[in-house]
Amino acid sequence: MSDSPPLKVAMVVGEHSGDQLGFKVMRALKERLGSDGVAFSGVGGEAMEAEGLHSLFPLADIAVMGILPVIARLPTIVRRVHATVDAVLAARPDVLVIIDSPDFTHAVAKRVRRKAPGLPVVDYVSPSVWAWRPGRARAMRAYVDHVLALLPFEPDAHRRLGGPDCTYVGHPLIERLDELRPTPAEAARRAQSPPILLVLPGSRRSEIARLLQPFGEALALLAQRGLAFEAVLPAVSHLADTIRAAVAPWPVQPRIVLGETAKYEAFRTARAALAASGTVTLELALSGVPMVVAYRVSRLEEQLKHLINAPSIVLPNLILEDNAVPELLQRDSAPDRLADALAPLLGDTNARRAQQAAFGRLDALMTLPDGDAPSRRAAQVILDAVAARRR
Repeated sequence: MSDSPPLKVAMVVGEHSGDQLGFKVMRALKERLGSDGVAFSGVGGEAMEAEGLHSLFPLADIAVMGILPVIARLPTIVRRVHATVDAVLAARPDVLVIIDSPDFTHAVAKRVRRKAPGLPVVDYVSPSVWAWRPGRARAMRAYVDHVLALLPFEPDAHRRLGGPDCTYVGHPLIERLDELRPTPAEAARRAQSPPILLVLPGSRRSEIARLLQPFGEALALLAQRGLAFEAVLPAVSHLADTIRAAVAPWPVQPRIVLGETAKYEAFRTARAALAASGTVTLELALSGVPMVVAYRVSRLEEQLKHLINAPSIVLPNLILEDNAVPELLQRDSAPDRLADALAPLLGDTNARRAQQAAFGRLDALMTLPDGDAPSRRAAQVILDAVAARRR
């Protein structure tokens, strides 16, 4: 056993997805340094607490997304920012790791950097500087030493925009390909009739409120055109009752499944999907499911669309540098447009084959060169950042 003190790592996350990344990095650091060789403090969720971090407060206090929800919760978020900064400084860590949720975590990092300029700061999950507010990349250099990117094109984006050093550490989904890829029996079900059509209106209440109705009407139009299919709607448990009530009047009734295991089982047998924009589109692409993507935002958020600088909002399209997946946004996501785009994907068509061919290129673009796991690669970059600051 080493007599040297443990490496002290402060970690700050803002929502459940960050908690999932955080606990894996904690586990990877313990694998490298031993359980007694690293100590954690900061803000996390249940998974990080199970790995040994005692969170300053529950994530529910700050886990909000979108302009209007953030504004509504702003006083609480500001209080939590200041409390987190004070706690990080009191802990005197060797490194601060902030994970996603930039509205919260970057506010913490900026203040910590001003008061402890020698403390290395690592940002796990790059903000979407390649799409929105590109000036953030250069601004981040003042308070972030290294960015850990989930998407393979992000290091080039930071170099182009003058951002901090950035390393692609791999998307967590590349560790789950076995869960996403069909077995021979599941692949056979994909080819059988009636085909399974996934309906994925999002995991947030606001997304579901805007997309469920046009999605249901699109399914009805497909059925009216004589297309036979089985609709399956994977739902998050806390919104299941809301979804059941909303789909009750639909002429085409979807089978609702709950939980991640059931969701991935549906992915492995589905012929096509109608999905909200988000991480689910990358899950579908890695599973080999052709899709149509739709999204609607509030009128206030729509007024900001001219500030978006990306050629697509669909993650597979961005990674492939090819708009292989059709995306229908705002008024374009009308039921008839959705049905027109979906219909070819249910049969053996050029449109379906083109998407499948594009998805076949993702593994080479996303897999780490040595087959390393994202969490282990992230842990190594964190340790390298500590060593660089000490030098």
